[in-house]
Amino acid sequence: MKRLMLLLGLLSQQVFADTFSWHGYVSQGLTQSVDSNFITDNNDITGELTELGLNGRWQIKPSLALVGQVNYLDGGNRYKSATRLDYLFLDWQMPEMGQWRSHIHLGRFKNRHWLVSATRDVPMTRSTAILPQSVYFDGFRDIALGSDGVLVQSTHTDDNGIWELNWSIGEAPINQGETGAFLGQDAKGEVEQEYVHQASVYYQPPSMDWRLGVSWLDSEFSYNAAPEEFFVNGKSQIERLMLSGIYFAESWELSGELVREDRTDTGVYAPQFSNRQVGQGGYVQVRYLLNSKVSLLASYDTYELNKDDPDGRLLEAASGGLIPSYYGYQDTVAMGVRWDLAPSWRLQAEHNWVNGAARSTALLIPQQVALTQKHWRMWAVQLMYWF
Repeated sequence: MKRLMLLLGLLSQQVFADTFSWHGYVSQGLTQSVDSNFITDNNDITGELTELGLNGRWQIKPSLALVGQVNYLDGGNRYKSATRLDYLFLDWQMPEMGQWRSHIHLGRFKNRHWLVSATRDVPMTRSTAILPQSVYFDGFRDIALGSDGVLVQSTHTDDNGIWELNWSIGEAPINQGETGAFLGQDAKGEVEQEYVHQASVYYQPPSMDWRLGVSWLDSEFSYNAAPEEFFVNGKSQIERLMLSGIYFAESWELSGELVREDRTDTGVYAPQFSNRQVGQGGYVQVRYLLNSKVSLLASYDTYELNKDDPDGRLLEAASGGLIPSYYGYQDTVAMGVRWDLAPSWRLQAEHNWVNGAARSTALLIPQQVALTQKHWRMWAVQLMYWF
C-alpha cells in the first residue's frame, strides 16, 4: 500500500509538472528626476524602482488554461507602491474556423490592443524604464494593463501574411493613487471606471519584418465626491484612436505609435461644468544592436493636452496664470543602453530630457506647479534577473 501511495504521489507530481509552468523576475534600480516631481521628490536619488513578479500557466485541458501574475511594484510617486494582481484569466482556445484561430480570455485579462501594452508589466521586455508617456501614461499603468471582463483574440495565417483581430470589454478597479492621477492628491472621493471597450487589428506580412495596426478605445469614468471636499460628482468620457507600427532589420529596430484622445469632462469642478478637448501625440523609437549583448536606443516622444492649444497659452489664461503654459505640452528625448551581462541578467540605463509637463501631473488638474520646471530631466539604471 505504501508503495502504491508513493507511486500515485509521484504520478500526480509529474502530471502537475507537465501541466503547470511558472516564471519570475526581479528588477532593482536607481532613479532621479531633476527639477520635477514626476518620480522623485526634491531632486532626490532614490531606489524606488523595484519590480518583482511571478507568473504562471496551468494547462487544465488542451484547450483551457488558467493564466496569472502577481507583481510587487515600487515606482516612486507615479503610482501606488504595493503588491497587485496584474492579471488572472481563463484562456479558452476555440475550435479553428476557416483558418481563424481564436482565444477567449475571461477574468482580469491583459490589454493586447497597443504595441507593447501586453508586455509593459515585465521589465526586461521594455525598451526603457519609463515608456513614452504620450501613449503609456504611468499614472494609468494598472488601468491600462488590463481589465476585468472578456477579451477575444483571433489570428488568420496564410501565404499573404498574418491578420490579428482583438476585441474586449470590461472595467478596471481604481486605487487612491490612480484617483490622484485624475484629480491630484487633494481628491478625497472615488474614481470608478464604468467600462472600457476596445478593438484593434494588426497585419504582418509573410516576411515578418514589419507589423502595422490600428486600435480604438472608448471608456467612461465617474467621480463620487466626498462630502468634505470642494469637488463635486462628475464624469469623463474618453475616446482614443491609435496607429502602431514596428519594423525589424538585422541590426536595428524602428517602432512608433500615434495617438488621438477625445475627452469630455462634466461636473467635478462645478455641477454645470462641461469641457471637451482633443489631445494628440506619439513617439518614434530606434534601437541599434552593437552586438549580441549590447544595444543602443534613441527616442522622441511628444504630447499636446489640447490640439487647439499646442503651446498651452489658453490653459494658462483659463487658470488666471496659476498653471504655466508648459503644462499644456510635453516633448521628451531619450537615450538608452542595454547590456546583457549573462544569461537572464541585464543592465539597462537611460536618460530623458523633457520640455513641458503635460504628462507629469494629474490628468484633470495639474498639481505641483511650482515644483516642475519647464525644462527638466530624468535618469534611471536598472539591474534585472529573470527565471
